[in-house]
Amino acid sequence: MNAPSALFFRWGAIALSAMSIWVVAYKMASTASRPNERLGRRGMKRMEALAKSEGWRTVEPLVRWLGVRLSKIMPGALSRHLERQILYSGDYLGLLPEEVVAICFLSLMLGAVLGSGVDLAAGTKGLATMGFATAGAIGPYMQLMTLAEERRHKIGRALPYAVDALTLSMSAGLDFPGALRNFVSRALPDDPLTEELELLLANLNLGHTRKAALIELAERTPTDAVKEFVHTVVQAEEKGTPLSEVLTIQATISRQRRTTRAEELAAKAGVKMSIPLGLLLATLVALLVAPLLLKARQSLGHSERDVPVETRTSRTV
Repeated sequence: MNAPSALFFRWGAIALSAMSIWVVAYKMASTASRPNERLGRRGMKRMEALAKSEGWRTVEPLVRWLGVRLSKIMPGALSRHLERQILYSGDYLGLLPEEVVAICFLSLMLGAVLGSGVDLAAGTKGLATMGFATAGAIGPYMQLMTLAEERRHKIGRALPYAVDALTLSMSAGLDFPGALRNFVSRALPDDPLTEELELLLANLNLGHTRKAALIELAERTPTDAVKEFVHTVVQAEEKGTPLSEVLTIQATISRQRRTTRAEELAAKAGVKMSIPLGLLLATLVALLVAPLLLKARQSLGHSERDVPVETRTSRTV
């Protein structure tokens, strides 16, 4: 290929790239921003987060603006996955899937800027930029996953005690919604299980069937304890079994399972700690033996220097 043809293709590629960037920028700028979400639990969570955090109030309009534009190019599988994680985390900050991606993008840009500063100061030749940008991109997503896992763990731990409280209330003559209402009124407001039971009670008050409301609870908190609770209540309702008796058995089984799980974790902890303890023991032995070896080497060196030259020569001969 001669020089004019190569120059033509080069400028053509530059023109096409510039046109593509202009089209994407125009589409992003011309897309209308979504109004602030105010309805449902997600809207309530957003309003609470905006009221508590001044920093989030400052960044939220930019996140919402960028999220609307990223929603046009987000894959459906990614959107569904992020929707589930947001649901499992208790609608953290009232975020939408595209807003999570927007936060990751903004965090990536901030990490790249900080990494560039480190590169200029330390001369790391782009390594800091890549590292900071990668950490910024995956940091918000990992935080969302961690919050979802912690929330599921807290709900699984608190559920047996909640089932006991529901059983006592129903044994005293309350029905299932009344027992839920009594428990929610006495529980801590920031507890994840209390939030889920409040939403369950709200769905029952709106006219949802007990089975549908419980299945929705299991979808929001996919833990083994919640699934067993939902299955037990639904099965008792279908077969006409007294719910208080079934819940008593369920609470006993949940406590036994929790105790068994704790014993298994305690047994595994000893095995997992053997390697760190072995490394620690080796380090202590090295710290104790190394000075002795150095002293022995120094003493041997001094003894060699103290021997007369004639003696060393005769030994050599």
